[in-house]
Amino acid sequence: MTATESLPIPVRRRPYVQLGVTLTVLAAAGWVLAAHRATLDSGTDRLAAADREWLVLACLAAMGTWVCAAVAQQGAVVERLPRGRLVAAQFAAGAANHLLPAGAGATVVNLRFLTRCGLSTRRSATALAVKAAVGGLVRCAMGVALLVASPGTVPLSVRVPHVLVLLPVAAGAVLLAAAVSGRLRRLAARAFADVRDVHRSRSRACALWGGSVAFALLHAGVVLAVIHAIGLGLPANRVVMAYLVASGAAALLPTPGGLGSLDAALALALTAAGAPGTAAVTTVLGYRLLTGWLPMAPGLLVLALLARRSAL
Repeated sequence: MTATESLPIPVRRRPYVQLGVTLTVLAAAGWVLAAHRATLDSGTDRLAAADREWLVLACLAAMGTWVCAAVAQQGAVVERLPRGRLVAAQFAAGAANHLLPAGAGATVVNLRFLTRCGLSTRRSATALAVKAAVGGLVRCAMGVALLVASPGTVPLSVRVPHVLVLLPVAAGAVLLAAAVSGRLRRLAARAFADVRDVHRSRSRACALWGGSVAFALLHAGVVLAVIHAIGLGLPANRVVMAYLVASGAAALLPTPGGLGSLDAALALALTAAGAPGTAAVTTVLGYRLLTGWLPMAPGLLVLALLARRSAL
């Protein structure tokens, strides 16, 4: 029996199931785009006539997200990482993230980068998990803060509590599994030790949490700047809430870079927040252009350069 034949059936089928879900989501997204071709064309024309100053501001916010991702990643480890290569790795990870499903591209690039910096594979994976967990907690906390600060002006608020209820349930399930399994208990103990070491340093903790907050705010800022560029006066709190809900919903569907899932969720969230359908489509196109499509080619070039220099 070969090594491949000895693998359990669920392990062998998992990539095919993930690929099937990805293709299904992308096919559904393509069908939706074809069915709303006229709206898409109108949104493209409106984006071409948008205010250039607001678009430049949106572009600067998009560039800032890579710096914030680097700051948060540095905060997730105790060791000092090379700053220039760290920012370049986040830029390259963003491009790779649009090629593989469910954030796998960014995970592979960052994992490779951290191991090249001298961290063990376990500690590198723990650092990535800590960064992802803090990012999720930050988005959840921001959503709750918006609901508390302006409950009457955020029409999406009725949907958020149903999502938030799932978080303690998922956390309880993870803790129960860790308590039952000895191996999971040992892994959890090592992970908590790494987290404790990071939070012993105030600068590292501030970098981890502050970078995660700034990352989410700048992504929402890109959406808000595009909305202002097309002349739509939507309140900032609604835009931020729409982005938080859309990014949370898109995380449930394993598509490359959230392609299709994030687009549809963000368009629906903006529409529910009060944006007309054409304006919502235009905003999603602008957001995608600045955060995904334009940086794709230079991001892949940076990825190849980092690999050539053995930084990945």
